[in-house]
Amino acid sequence: MTAQDPLLALRSEFPILERTTYLVSNSLGPMPRTVPAKLAEYAAAWGDHGVKAWNFGWWEMPVTVGNVIAPLIGAGENEVVMLPNVTIAQSVVFSALDFPSERNRIVMTGLDFPSVRYAAHEMARPLGAEVVSVPSDDGIGIDTERALAAIDERTRLVAVSHVLFRSAFVMDAERICRRAHEMGALVALDAFHSVGIVPVDVKALGVDFLTGGVLKWLCGGPGACFLYVSPAIRDRLSPALTGWQAHEEPFRFEPAMRFTTGAFRWLNGTPVIPALYAGAEGPKIVRRAGVDAIRRKSMRQTARLIELADERGYRVRAPRDAERRGGTVAVDLPSAEFVARDLVSQDILIDYRVGAGIRIAPHFFTEDAELDTVFEAIDASLATGSWKKFAGSTPVVT
Repeated sequence: MTAQDPLLALRSEFPILERTTYLVSNSLGPMPRTVPAKLAEYAAAWGDHGVKAWNFGWWEMPVTVGNVIAPLIGAGENEVVMLPNVTIAQSVVFSALDFPSERNRIVMTGLDFPSVRYAAHEMARPLGAEVVSVPSDDGIGIDTERALAAIDERTRLVAVSHVLFRSAFVMDAERICRRAHEMGALVALDAFHSVGIVPVDVKALGVDFLTGGVLKWLCGGPGACFLYVSPAIRDRLSPALTGWQAHEEPFRFEPAMRFTTGAFRWLNGTPVIPALYAGAEGPKIVRRAGVDAIRRKSMRQTARLIELADERGYRVRAPRDAERRGGTVAVDLPSAEFVARDLVSQDILIDYRVGAGIRIAPHFFTEDAELDTVFEAIDASLATGSWKKFAGSTPVVT
């Protein structure tokens, strides 16, 4: 199989693949086999050196780990910093901007990830901003022309997802960036559901800010998200959501803020060091695989998933156009929530989302036969009624 699909040679990097059918990297990527050793390295540094461990690279890790991510998004060295989650990363961006009455709008969509929408709406109140939400006609995608029309001379920031989390619809980020800049607005692209499965190039897009995380397609675990800020604007803005890592001389412990320059300017408080030890391992494997090769395989396997769903008459809640489809295919079917729990109980790891159905997410390590496995399991769950034992039970968190 590896002769036909060289990416399968990397399956051995993920121990859980030996005992599960893992089709849920859109929610949480599998743990690389090197992570326990990296966490042991963290424990040894703390145990052996105590407070001196800060002098052995801990303080710089938000940037040094960012340098592992940078090639995956077309960024340069020391242009990416690591933050605890994407909500904080986007909030840092919101807090860095002024919103005068004549240009106070933040353009988003009705299908952006709720956590980021919550942050935008709640921060808009004290900032004097107004959130404009572009609706979806079908719950799957956002009409590009409608999105472009929402961006006008009153827009300060366009804060949209690159790939929509429920449907894996790929937004036309290049046209959105072009329109925003024509209107004098900035763009903050949430690439959590694209980096690692869809090629991303911040320089080619001309994006001003890009956020994402290693939790999903980068197989890096929770607690490590990233923020890219274009060097063209990086030192001209001052985030209000800040902390001592952004200070020019943090260890002087001055009462007043003096922002440093460069990537550190966009950090805030003490970094989550264990997550950074673990978080770099998955991106290294993705870089070995190559995102272009990953994308080609993903387009082929997601097309096969749609074919399997169509054969059974299930409703596909994902784009049919491969160029507009990310790495996930959502399939809606009778009792989908309980069927999903049945599959998870059999170690066929997928997830369920209200308004989407069962989300199936093959990655570069996925064997073609596993695509058939998941649909055969769905067939069996419906045919035997085994899903019924999960009706009314507590949902599995995925």
